This record gives sequence, C-alpha cells and structure tokens, in this order.
Amino acid sequence: MIRYFLTALILFTGSVSAEQTLSIIKPDAVKGNNIGDILAHYEDGGLKIVALKMVQLTPEQAGQFYEVHKERPFFEELTTFMSSSPVVVVVLDGDKAISKNRELMGATDPKKATEGTIRWKYGNSIGENAVHGSDSEATAKEEIQFFFGPHEIH
Repeated sequence: MIRYFLTALILFTGSVSAEQTLSIIKPDAVKGNNIGDILAHYEDGGLKIVALKMVQLTPEQAGQFYEVHKERPFFEELTTFMSSSPVVVVVLDGDKAISKNRELMGATDPKKATEGTIRWKYGNSIGENAVHGSDSEATAKEEIQFFFGPHEIH
C-alpha cells in the first residue's frame, strides 16, 4: 500500500522533492540595474525564487565564501570585487535546479556564453560575469546556509 502511495505521489508531483541552489547577482549586474531582468530569467527558465535578499559583503565575508579559491591568483581580485558594492543572493528551487541554473547562467566567460544566457546578456568579463551559481548539491547546501537560515527560505 505504501509503495502504491509513493508511486502515485511521484507521478502526481513529478518528483519526490525539488532541488535548491544558490545564485548571486554580482556587483556589476546590480550596478547595471539588471536585478529584475535576471530574476525574470530564472523564473522564465522554470526556477522558483524561494529566498532573496540584498547584502553588502565585507572583504572577510567574501573571502570566507570563496575560500575554495584562496590559493588561486584571482582570489584577491574576486573578493575585492564581490565586496565592492551590494549583491543579491537568491535561493532557487526546482527540478534539477543546479544544472538548470548553470545552463541559464552560461559559460564563465561571457564571450563564450551561449546567446541568450544571463552571462551573455549581462556579463562584462570573466571576472565581472553578472552571476554566481552553485556547482553541486554539496556546494549549494553550504552556500545557501552561508546566507540564509532555514526560516528565511519559503
């Protein structure tokens, strides 16, 4: 009986649960007044916005967030850029949200991004490429927790 119920639930909802990912609208896109257009891009792409806020990262917070890149030559430039002005952090929810968001973002280098993607439309360079997105389930969980408490996600 339980097996039948779970099968019916999966057929009815399409999946047992949706996936969540973090996206950051970076300082260049915030300064360019592209927040609304980028949020619409997520929604038009089938993702649901379940948490959103604008924050001003300190250089220390940016360093903590991008700790994985600490040994890379671009780390200081990245953390300086990400703390240069406010960013908008967003939790996106949906079926295969991580891969869907990465598809919507496009390649890191806006010049190599597919036409119509967020980075193709709003990115200025590899460093100022409009958005950040989680690259795996583990990273998404960690990044979401960096910015949001459970009570802030709807």
